[in-house]
Amino acid sequence: MSGALGLGERAYDLVLRQATVIIFAIVLLYFGFQAPLFLGPENLGNIVKQSAFIGIAAIGITFVLLTRGIDLSVGSVMYLAPLIAGFAMREYEGSVALGLMVAIGAGAVLGAINAFFIVALGILPFIVTLASLFAFRGFGAYLTSSRQFDFAPALREFGLSSVAGIPIPIIVFALVALAAHLVLRHTLFGKQVYAFGNDPEGAVKAGIPVPRIQTAVYIISGAAAGLSGFVLIAQIGRIDAGFGEGREFDVIAAAVLGGASLFGGVGTALGAVIGATLIQTVSTGLAFTGVNLYLQPILQAGIIFFAVLIDSLRQHRQKLRRRRSIRPIAT
Repeated sequence: MSGALGLGERAYDLVLRQATVIIFAIVLLYFGFQAPLFLGPENLGNIVKQSAFIGIAAIGITFVLLTRGIDLSVGSVMYLAPLIAGFAMREYEGSVALGLMVAIGAGAVLGAINAFFIVALGILPFIVTLASLFAFRGFGAYLTSSRQFDFAPALREFGLSSVAGIPIPIIVFALVALAAHLVLRHTLFGKQVYAFGNDPEGAVKAGIPVPRIQTAVYIISGAAAGLSGFVLIAQIGRIDAGFGEGREFDVIAAAVLGGASLFGGVGTALGAVIGATLIQTVSTGLAFTGVNLYLQPILQAGIIFFAVLIDSLRQHRQKLRRRRSIRPIAT
C-alpha cells in the first residue's frame, strides 16, 4: 500500500512539474481535431512568431519572479520604450539599429527607476510597479497627446523580413531565450538570483550582493519589455495610446505557466517560452474554431487563474517535502 501511495505521489509531482507541457499537448490535439489546418506548418510558425512579443517580456519578468518580486509596469514599458525609440529614429533618418538600441536602453532605464524605489527606498515592488504602470503610460500619452505614432517604413520592412526563411521576430525570440538560459544556468549571477529567491536571509548571510541582484533583475525586465514592444511594432509600423495595455497579466501568466513561481526561486527562461507559446496557441485556436470574440477574455482569465493555481499547488508540495525532511533531534 505504501509503495502504491509513493508511486501516486511521484506521479502527482510529475504532473505538477510538467503541467504546462501536458496542457500544451492537449490544446494542440484538441484544436487540431477541431480544425485540421491548425496544425499546419504555416500556422504553427505564425503562432511562434506572434508569441515572440509576450515571450520576450515573459523571459525578462522571470528574472524578477525568481527574486520574489513583481513587475506590473511591463505593459507600459512596452509602450513607452519603443515610443522613445521612434522619436530617436525620426531624428536619425529611420535607423532601425538605432531604434532597437534605444528601445532596449530606454526599457533598461525605466526598469532602473523601478529598482531605485524598490531597492534604495525599500518600497514594496507591487506598489512601485503599479504606480509606474500609470506613470510610464501617462508620460507616453503626454509625448504623443494620445495620438497614433507612425514609425519609419524601414522598421516595418525589418519586422516583416526573414533570414533563411525564419522570420526576424522568431530569431530575436530565440536569441533572447538562449541568452537568458545561459545567464541563469551557467553564470555566477544566475546562481545568485536562484539563491536569493530560495532563501533571501541565507543569501545575505552568504555575502551575496542582494541590492545589486535586485537592481539587475528589474533592469533586465525593463530591457526585455522594451525589446518586446519594439519587436511587435516592427511588424505593424505604428503605436497608439492603448498599445501594451493589460499585457503585464499575459506576461506574468506566461512566466508562471512556464514554471516560474510567484514565491521566488523557481523558473527558467525556456519555461517562459513554452508558457507564452501556450497562451498564443489558445488565442489562435479560439479564433480558428470561431469562438465568440467576447468569450475569449474570459477564457484567457481562466488561463491566468490556472497558472496561479498550479503554482500554489507546487508550493504546497514543496512545503510538505520540507516538513517530511525535518527529523526531530534525538534526546
